[in-house]
Amino acid sequence: MSKKPPKPFRAAILRGLGVVLPPLLTIALFIWAWSMINNYILRPVDWLTRTVVVASISDIQEERTETANHAIREHGPYIPYMVYQQVSEDEDRVVDLATATPEEIYDRYVTLVYLKPWLVAVVFMVVFIIALYFIGELLAAKFGRFAFAQLEKIINRIPLIRNVYSSVKQVTDFLVGDHDMEFNQVVAVQYPSAGIWSIGFVTGSSMRGVRDHVGEEMISVLMPTSPMPATGFTVTIPKSKTIELDLTIDQAIQFVVSCGVVVPFSQLCDDASPGQQEVAVRHSVEVMLGHDTGETDAGTEVDD
Repeated sequence: MSKKPPKPFRAAILRGLGVVLPPLLTIALFIWAWSMINNYILRPVDWLTRTVVVASISDIQEERTETANHAIREHGPYIPYMVYQQVSEDEDRVVDLATATPEEIYDRYVTLVYLKPWLVAVVFMVVFIIALYFIGELLAAKFGRFAFAQLEKIINRIPLIRNVYSSVKQVTDFLVGDHDMEFNQVVAVQYPSAGIWSIGFVTGSSMRGVRDHVGEEMISVLMPTSPMPATGFTVTIPKSKTIELDLTIDQAIQFVVSCGVVVPFSQLCDDASPGQQEVAVRHSVEVMLGHDTGETDAGTEVDD
């Protein structure tokens, strides 16, 4: 029984969602990431920095001095007039000078003069990048690797935390780690049981012990999971029991991420659904347009 096509109104809504949702979700993800960084990193760093600066420059006296020459109350305490004037001219009126303490006035003064929000963000990013560089260089040295290994041993002994840490570390190692793993072939494998075919990436030859025991050429294949191909399973199987597919690595990853919806046009079956055919054609056109644009740009550079 063939599936009825969606009504025009519903089809238009679905097409609109297909166009609008990807950029909206991308923007939402970046907003969420910035919110997390701002709430859990920037704000604590800003508070700590402001507290240190206030403690180091504050000049609060119970009696008038040459520098602390302005009384915030009738009989003190006294702070420098320059500090009081700067806060009194604040257009946002964050601090009520009639009731504020000297520490609160200094806190606002430091924010207005030294720690403006945009400046804090820029300085933090510069310091963070420099810190990452030195941490990376430290971990490249023998002592750094030893110290980090000892720290991981301690973390791995803590219940619950070790489970979360190991999962996060696997994902980050896959995304940003310096690994030499290359996928050189896309294959179809009967996995997880006979008669069920799954896409996998050949990562190389298997171990000698397995090959000698089986008596034929064995290969290692990464079986990615949908829709997150960053995780999966590594299996060792005879090469004779795999089917080499005429797919690029990018096409195979798109197939996995889309849970089988995006099929390359060259691999599309005759009985594919109209929706799947439309997706395959649209994707093929996008790929061709991308290649044409790249070739045109390259040609323009050569002509220049």
